[in-house]
Amino acid sequence: MALDFDFSSPVEAITLPLFAAHQVKVFVKRDDLIHPFISGNKWRKLKPILNLAEAENKKTLVTFGGAWSNHLLATACAGAKFGFQTHGFVRGESVQNPVLSLCRLYGMELHFVDRSAYRDKQRLFDAHFSLDDAVYIHEGGYGKLAASGCAEIIEELPQVYDHIFVASGTGTTAAGLASAVLAKQWPTQIHAVPVLKGGSFLKDDIRALAITPDDIVFHLEYHFGGYAKHNAELICFIRDFVRDTGMMIEPTYTGKAFYALTDLVKRGYFNAGTEILLIHTGGLTGFLGMYEQF
Repeated sequence: MALDFDFSSPVEAITLPLFAAHQVKVFVKRDDLIHPFISGNKWRKLKPILNLAEAENKKTLVTFGGAWSNHLLATACAGAKFGFQTHGFVRGESVQNPVLSLCRLYGMELHFVDRSAYRDKQRLFDAHFSLDDAVYIHEGGYGKLAASGCAEIIEELPQVYDHIFVASGTGTTAAGLASAVLAKQWPTQIHAVPVLKGGSFLKDDIRALAITPDDIVFHLEYHFGGYAKHNAELICFIRDFVRDTGMMIEPTYTGKAFYALTDLVKRGYFNAGTEILLIHTGGLTGFLGMYEQF
């Protein structure tokens, strides 16, 4: 099997004075260490899709994303590693940047489409490919199959935690975590930190994955203005966190999730003795587009 490769990751404790003062224990599932480019939930979502493609003898992967999409890069790299041809439909005008250069380097053929045409992704796929020989992968890897890959995170944990936090763009990772926790009948509460403004729409997207969104706590106030938006407070937080822990996080996803958790600890959200796990979803190439601010 082409995908017979160990992509597991460790769990590490974070010891900061704030957490000690509030008597909570915080751990991180270091999925950012899975691979430099096929990292975090990008790999978790892709793994079952690639396994199915392999089983069905399909050798072409087709997916979608913005010009700085970590998902596009992960798909390109996974295609190169496991022997698939890859195509990426990129939202917006033709541009060049480090992420897209890496996609091309890994052999992905990029198709730039205007924002109006991009809205009908199925039509774009149908105009160029056939499901007989190509795999349609939703933007961001969203889908039931992808959620099943994210559920595998729970199987790797060394213990049961009171709370598990994750940044959410499509809701797929949170849905997979919630389904696995429910299946095990753990008392763990799953928390999603939407990185988009108005992130309550993720509840409908999660419901479409056959997961009850009521099983997930959504923290909607940590989007910092919307997707890929940030302010000086978030940037300052990331600088301090990386300096104090040696663990890299970025402003689009992980920075917002870690900020949310830290803010909730400050506000006394958790009882003394609580054990919390945060899933590091990788995507650190997001720094490439905003390095000057650091």
